Amino acid sequence: QGYLVESGGGLVQSGGSLRLTCVASIDNFYAYEMQWSRQAPGKERELVAYIKSDLRRYYSDSVLGRFTISRDNTKNMVFLEMNNLQPEDTAVYRCDARTYTPPREYWGRGIWVTVSS
Repeated sequence: QGYLVESGGGLVQSGGSLRLTCVASIDNFYAYEMQWSRQAPGKERELVAYIKSDLRRYYSDSVLGRFTISRDNTKNMVFLEMNNLQPEDTAVYRCDARTYTPPREYWGRGIWVTVSS
């Protein structure tokens, strides 16, 4: 069993920045692929970024160059630094932890990020 808790969301003006933090209460955090995804009202969930246990990173085209994902395995934390935020970034952002062998997944409740124009 485990759980994830996101923080750092809120309201920001267009062009602004926010840093999301996810604290994971799971064993062997270092082995998990950590993901940030988002879901805007009326839209499907979108994978924004992930960071693997070997620190390889992925970013969606919509955030590449503006968002940075990082992790601190000593604190069981993953971060999403978001710069130059735009109104289309408005969504509920959620943190996920995944392993594939064996398949295991945990996710947080999500946190709102609202960008005003």
